[in-house]
Amino acid sequence: MPTEVKALAAPDSSAQFSRTEITRRDPGPDEVLIDIKYAGICHSDIHTARGEWGPTLYPLVPGHEIAGVISQVGTNVRKHQVGDRVGVGCFVDSCGQCAPCLAGEENYCADHTVWTYNDRGRDGEPTRGGYSQAITVRENYVLRIPDSIPLDRAAPLLCAGITPYSPLVRHGAGPGKHVAIIGMGGLGHMGVQLAHALGAEVSVLSRSLAKREDGLALGADNYYAASDPATAGRLAGAFDLIVSTVSADMDVDAYVNLLALNGTLVFVGLPPDRQSFSIMPLCSGRRSIAGSNIGGIRATQEMLDLCAEKGIAAKVEVITADDVTATYDRVVAGAVRYRAVIDISTL
Repeated sequence: MPTEVKALAAPDSSAQFSRTEITRRDPGPDEVLIDIKYAGICHSDIHTARGEWGPTLYPLVPGHEIAGVISQVGTNVRKHQVGDRVGVGCFVDSCGQCAPCLAGEENYCADHTVWTYNDRGRDGEPTRGGYSQAITVRENYVLRIPDSIPLDRAAPLLCAGITPYSPLVRHGAGPGKHVAIIGMGGLGHMGVQLAHALGAEVSVLSRSLAKREDGLALGADNYYAASDPATAGRLAGAFDLIVSTVSADMDVDAYVNLLALNGTLVFVGLPPDRQSFSIMPLCSGRRSIAGSNIGGIRATQEMLDLCAEKGIAAKVEVITADDVTATYDRVVAGAVRYRAVIDISTL
């Protein structure tokens, strides 16, 4: 029988959350049912709930940073068992047969990546995310959370961790490389830790020095105020890789000029407007501008295992279900250090 569970839903773009009940299907042969313990609040949740990224399927149950424990398994499930500590990230299905899927990059599925919320599953029903007591997911899209990572601090890794990890690895962050992370928010504070764990020299480029102490404690070697006019001249040509984690418009040329020969500026944050840049700075230093979209299941598991090995986890503020609406405003204001996580037991 399908399971009725408590959830938080936004009825419209006002994003005023209220309690409701939703239906979760019983696990099919290759599916598991997860009792959700914690769900992180990602800026993507806010953009979607407020209707800022195009059409939204209301009532919306967001949440793609999910940590919990398996309570049921389907008859053919082999990778997981009841009682396993697991996570679910930004997607819950893909075709599994196209070239990206076969390469472990299901998030770039050529057919259709099924997102954890605000999408439709292959059954045609709307997907609903982690602001709920349970979720049913195919076993191949479920991640193992190492025992050493507390579930509340693990939840944000399913998005805020994999999002910077993927471009850091793809673009060769490691010993001998100088990496800059733009922004010290939910994504940025994970980018700093992961770049440091990979062996790179890490700098933070932030609006101010307000979070300098935190950045250095998390593994940054240097911390700069991007608003300081002297920063641009001081750091010209300094970085092999810059990862922008901010969702704000920026002077792209100013950051391109901070790249070394063959350097790359990668966007993982999504500014609201079209960004413009000049071609000459790219050509003069054989520099590149790129984008990156989370990561596949294989890379996400690698990231979780690296976090366990290096003692890395998200810095979180655990909130109750009653706090979600107000916390959205605090996230937008940059007042949360560094990830708000909902205690699902408070639903």
